[in-house]
Amino acid sequence: MSTLVATSIDDDDDEDEDEVREIPLPNVKDAVLQKVIAYCTHYNEEPMTAIQTPLKSNKIEDMVQPWYSSFVQVEQNLLFELVTAANFMDIKPLLDLTCLAVAVLIKGKQASELRAMFNISNEFTPEEEAQVREENKWAENQES
Repeated sequence: MSTLVATSIDDDDDEDEDEVREIPLPNVKDAVLQKVIAYCTHYNEEPMTAIQTPLKSNKIEDMVQPWYSSFVQVEQNLLFELVTAANFMDIKPLLDLTCLAVAVLIKGKQASELRAMFNISNEFTPEEEAQVREENKWAENQES
């Protein structure tokens, strides 16, 4: 399921089949890896339905099966680490699910809330921010 893991295993085809292979995952913490393994194990038993775009709902439970919906009901830091792990390990269905959860999390938030959520400093003066808001007013008035 992980392209990174599959590629690493394929590269070692000439080695002994019974030998334990080590796959370095320096960007993935132990707790996150355990969640990734739980996801992959469940996915092999019950594949996740494809996420339809554009999104038809603001609720994850309306778009994926209950197990997957509850899987991403985690603390924000863990969710972001799962996004990073899915991307690093190249597990597309997990990346899709975790990005969906982030999209639902940020939908409707103000810029100040997003800056706090993603730990982004505000580099604009109040005047510059007002100018940018005015220039991009059309984007704020779009129907979701």
